[in-house]
Amino acid sequence: MAKTKSPYLSVIIPCYNEMANLERGVLDHVVEFFDRKKFPYEIIIAEDGSTDESRTFVDAFSKKHPQVRILHNKHIGKAGGVTMGMIESKGEVAMFTDMDQATPIEEFDKLITFLSKGYDVVIGSRSGERKGAPLTRQILAKGMIILRTLIAGFKGVSDTQCGFKMFSNEATHVLFPKMSELHDGYSPVSGANVSAGFDVELLFLAQHKGYKIKEVPVTWHHVETHRVNFVKDAIDSVLYLIRIRMNQLRGIYK
Repeated sequence: MAKTKSPYLSVIIPCYNEMANLERGVLDHVVEFFDRKKFPYEIIIAEDGSTDESRTFVDAFSKKHPQVRILHNKHIGKAGGVTMGMIESKGEVAMFTDMDQATPIEEFDKLITFLSKGYDVVIGSRSGERKGAPLTRQILAKGMIILRTLIAGFKGVSDTQCGFKMFSNEATHVLFPKMSELHDGYSPVSGANVSAGFDVELLFLAQHKGYKIKEVPVTWHHVETHRVNFVKDAIDSVLYLIRIRMNQLRGIYK
């Protein structure tokens, strides 16, 4: 059922070479879930210059579903796609979730209640569990916890990396334009580009802006992906954390 009113909720889903997930019907499932809700919503697919048939697929999908719109980007990576999508959002509440639905969209119900309780940022938390995840993914996750504390001095959030996060309208339109500014609007990248540092910096910035952050335990299951490169991602994460530390020393987040 199409929603014609101004949306209460905006859902941003980054998309780069996602045919495996698209063909198993993840978008149909997300739309069906929100169609059962009693509020208007929009889904923004941040299409990131896919080299497979993802663009053709999501374009066709949006023509069948008026509440779905496509944001076509040059290949600027997941962080850039999420940021641009959140900036474009029109909802009173905005969230982002992954196309693979490792955290099922049904977990929305667990997060939304906390925005009405005075929280500005509500994030899914896997509570340290990575069931089914390869050892390399678990090492990256645990290493990130240690490094973000040692290098960036970031504390107070146990799971920064779960790709299921929700924001009030004010927090959305303060944090994400600032993230875009910090990265000069995001430049084109090559290959799969998923940086663990993005989530850390986003939440680090939220803390510095005085926003109340709530972690909510969510269901999570491992979905196989070829986007994780252990060595490259580890190096990129350390460099990103160093940049966060330098920005902090320069007072950029205040």
